[in-house]
Parts: sequence; structure tokens; C-alpha cells
Amino acid sequence: MWRGLAPIGLHAGSGGYRRHAWTGADLDCREWFKAQAESRGLVHETDRNGNQWAWYGDPLAGDAVVTGSHLDSVPDGGAFDGPLGVVSSFAAFDELRRRGADFVKPFAITNFGDEEGARFGLACVGSRLAAGQLTVEKAHQLRDGEGIPLPRAMEKAGYDPDAIGPDPGRLARIGAFVELHVEQGRALDADGHPVGVASAIWPHGRWRFDFRGEANHAGTTRLADRRDPMLTYAETVLAARREAELAGGLATFGKVSVEPNGVNAIPSLVRGWLDSRAADQATLDAVVGGIERAAREHAERSGIDLDVVRESFTPVVEFQHALRDEVCRILGRRGPDGTGRDVPVLGTGAGHDAGVLSASVPTAMLFVRNPTGISHSPAEHAREDDCVAGVIALADVLEGLACS
Repeated sequence: MWRGLAPIGLHAGSGGYRRHAWTGADLDCREWFKAQAESRGLVHETDRNGNQWAWYGDPLAGDAVVTGSHLDSVPDGGAFDGPLGVVSSFAAFDELRRRGADFVKPFAITNFGDEEGARFGLACVGSRLAAGQLTVEKAHQLRDGEGIPLPRAMEKAGYDPDAIGPDPGRLARIGAFVELHVEQGRALDADGHPVGVASAIWPHGRWRFDFRGEANHAGTTRLADRRDPMLTYAETVLAARREAELAGGLATFGKVSVEPNGVNAIPSLVRGWLDSRAADQATLDAVVGGIERAAREHAERSGIDLDVVRESFTPVVEFQHALRDEVCRILGRRGPDGTGRDVPVLGTGAGHDAGVLSASVPTAMLFVRNPTGISHSPAEHAREDDCVAGVIALADVLEGLACS
């Protein structure tokens, strides 16, 4: 499966993946998913929001056990973020068939669309729409960097943008959703464990800072006469690092756009996007509040106008304790030698479809060790033996939840 999926969207220059929503690479990934489903006799369908499903058993029966993740990527992302969960889901199903497991509940593997938000700037679009956390109106207003609206991109890809919207009936038929994901950090590697269980997802969000100054000639305008928003933006980037260190959270300005974007022109507008996360809401509020205060102070001193817009936000997600504890119990009682295994439980600062769905469906997550600790980069990695351990752990969990 890895060999079949690996070439799709791989950029020769960067060595990373560019599988952005509703592009050719995304459509090729979707065809790969469909082929994997049909080769196993699973019933493939695409829901109203572009999420893919591969069903074993009656999807209308209710109390289904579902697993999966996503296949899209951040710009020049790694091979494992998302795809490891989808590939492992098919592999776990193969393992359960090899064991002769008897499914007593409907089972499905899913590929949620536009999880990374790389093209339209909002993460987990497919699962947010299904859960009613993103309105149709706001979804239709999303635009990519070239100004192409989401509806036009969906139409070009052969999907109906007028059909999108909440899907409570489908979610009501799911009894449990378990997502396997490569760890985006080194906690498991530091502890020497190949697989862990998620406890919670940190609160996190994205904020857009618009710094407006005055365009002018770079070679003729005195420094004292300039209203340069780039300087205020630069001060804000430094403030973000400082506030994050003081409060014990995370803050990153990872995307910026400049107008008119000329080498010999003082900018009129600098727009920067802040990603901030923390272990609790109070810390996150302290980080973002401190950054905004610093930005406004610098802007006022420099004659720069500033607008701050919160584009997305996800509060802390505590995975359902009953399901989490059941997953730990299943993994603790099983193992190749029959003696069980030690299963660490850890939190994460990364958002996931499982987190979005947790408000509507009991969800849980498994993490597979990442020895580099690097994610959203071509250096992202998981060893083959750890990936196999993840598949076995996922198969054990699915057998405990869906089989007799």
C-alpha cells in the first residue's frame, strides 16, 4: 500500500508532499482509497461533504465502529501525517480477516477531506461540515491563495458544493471512531514505547493579523517618514516567541503575505497568520492576548493600523474517558506473548478529525512513535516495525470494539 500511495503528490524538488484539497493529487489519493476498498470487497461511498467511506456490514444498522484519518497534506509535508492512519486501517482490517474475527457491528474505514486546511486556510473542513461546526455559508466563502472559492474547486473536481452541510444522521450511526496517527513529537521515543493512547487535544486556533501602512518608494523615502508595516509585523513575530516562552505555550507565525510585494517598495499591507496552542485555555489566552497587546503597542508607535481576526478555534478536547479507558484495557490485556503491554497515555498539541468529531461521536486516538519528532516536513518518519506495532494495536482495539 505504501508503494502505491508514495508517488502521489510527491514534489521532486522539496522531497515533500503537496496533496492539497480538490487538486489532482487529492483526486488521485481518493482513487487510491476507492481501489483499496473495492479490492477488499468493502462498499465505497463518498458523503455529501466529500469524505470517503469503505463499509463492511450494514452502514444503516447503527453502532458502527469506524477508523481512518486523512490523505491530504500541508505544503511539502511528510509521508506519514494522515496516510499512516488510513493505510494502517486497511492493514488492520486485513489482520482481522487473517485472524478470522467475527464482526458483530458494522465497520468502516474513512478518509476525511481537507483535514490540513493547506489550500483554504481552515483545518478539518470535511469533518467540521459533517459535525455542523462549519456552516455552509462560511464554507462557500473560503478561498485559496489564488482567490478560487471552495465551491468552484469542488465543482472542478466533480463534486457538488451545494450538497455540503451537517450530516447528523450519519454520525448518529457511529458508535466509536478510532484514529491512528503518527506522533507529532518525541514523547513515545523518549519513553521507549512504539504505540500510545491520546488523552486530550490542546486548545488551539489561528489568528490573522493585518498590518496596514503606506506604500512608498524604498529608495527615496526617508526612514523617519515611513509607515512600514513590515517592521511592526517583525516586532510581533518576536513578541510571539517571547510570550509563548513566558506562558509555557506555543506560538508560530508560519504564513505571511505582503502587498504590493515589490523589492523596491515599502509595503502597504503585511498580513500574517498566527497559530497558537497550549495545554489549557488560560495559558492559550495569555499567549494570544500578550501577542496582540504587543502588536497594538508597536502599531500605535509606528502609525500602523492593525486588525486581528480569529479565523478558527478549537477548545480543549478530552477524549471520552470510557472509550479511552476501554482502548487502554484492550491493549493492556493483549500482546504477542499474551502478557499484555505497557500503554502510555499522552496529550497532543495537534488538531485531528477525531477531535472535531468528539462532540458528536465517542472518539479515541492511537499514536505511533516518531523517532525524529518532526512533522509537517519531509523528515517526518516512523520505523516499519513501529508501524506494524501500530497496525496490530489498532487491530486489537477494533477486534475488541467490533467483534465477538
